[in-house]
Amino acid sequence: MNVMLPPMGFNTWNTFGASINEKVIMETADAMVEKGLLEAGYKYLVIDDCWSEYERDPVTKKIVPCKKKFPNGMKYVSDYIHSKGLLFGMYSCAGVRTCADYPGSFDHEYLDAETFAEYGVDFLKYDFCFMPATENGPMLYRRMGMALRACGRDILFSACNWGVDNVHQWIRSTGAHMYRSTYDINDSFESFTEIAASQIDNLCYSAPNCFNDIDMLTIGMYGKGNVGNTGCSDLEYKMQFVLWCMYSAPLMIGCDVRNISDAAKALLTNKDLIAINQDPEVRPPFVATTHPWNNRCKVLVKMLANNEYAFAFFNMSDRENKVPLYFYDAGVPASSGYGFDMTDVFTGENIGIKSEYICPVVESHGTLLYRAKLVKLPESK
Repeated sequence: MNVMLPPMGFNTWNTFGASINEKVIMETADAMVEKGLLEAGYKYLVIDDCWSEYERDPVTKKIVPCKKKFPNGMKYVSDYIHSKGLLFGMYSCAGVRTCADYPGSFDHEYLDAETFAEYGVDFLKYDFCFMPATENGPMLYRRMGMALRACGRDILFSACNWGVDNVHQWIRSTGAHMYRSTYDINDSFESFTEIAASQIDNLCYSAPNCFNDIDMLTIGMYGKGNVGNTGCSDLEYKMQFVLWCMYSAPLMIGCDVRNISDAAKALLTNKDLIAINQDPEVRPPFVATTHPWNNRCKVLVKMLANNEYAFAFFNMSDRENKVPLYFYDAGVPASSGYGFDMTDVFTGENIGIKSEYICPVVESHGTLLYRAKLVKLPESK
């Protein structure tokens, strides 16, 4: 299975936690189609933890869907999701029990992979709780990676060990297509900015078929739901989405899409932002500038296909700031004779060709994003 671009979809955990059932999932599938999320590229609908009975079937040893939550079984749900043009995702864990204390896949990897294939699963999120102390992460993820390859169905393998054991150094060898590199996000400005800061030096490990997953988006939650905290403003959610897009991170929506706000929907379906996330070169950004006296102000530069670039200006501080970018730090000194023809991604305004530097004013917790082409400067007379 080749996963050449960051996966996009929806996961139940951030909003619903254990409060999932057949009705919620089917309504979510309907909403993903009706509200244009599928059309925008969000094709996976993933059921997270708490979907099964508390114990395996005593005869078959299979994990059994909770009869109260999913009375018609998981194949019924899978078929409904597929009928909407979506792909179906589920959850398990490398341990004996899942993080919410349901049956995990430890020592049942091949049986569980075959069971998921029978359900018509297209995506498996694989967590990292409650394994025997003598076991190790690389081996457990390799076992499930092998089991998924043997199950007879293409299933995207989403590893979720929260960034422990230097996961970025070995996870690609397990067959995982994306891997969690941080602890769980919550719906607050501090959470998503700390997560983003923690991974800037590890993005060089992210590439086609194995993407650095900095967790599900909290855009549109506004403090509600399973991981609700202080919540964020729409301005702050804008920063979160730009960071995820610049990182080429998987885009997994976490809000209740059945009741998504107009602002959150517009942000999550912004074609120009998604194009940066889904750029075919999927190159990581680099930090071109850190403000000389305020390290909460940064500029990320990302090389895109077709000789284009993305410049993202972030002001994570609590006051308005000028945020400078000297093109010398982006590899284009004044002596090169080149500059950047820049267009504001959010407004569509072309601000012209800039040379040597640019220093926009960015509001507190604000973000500016430009798409640019490197061009030869006209010769001065």
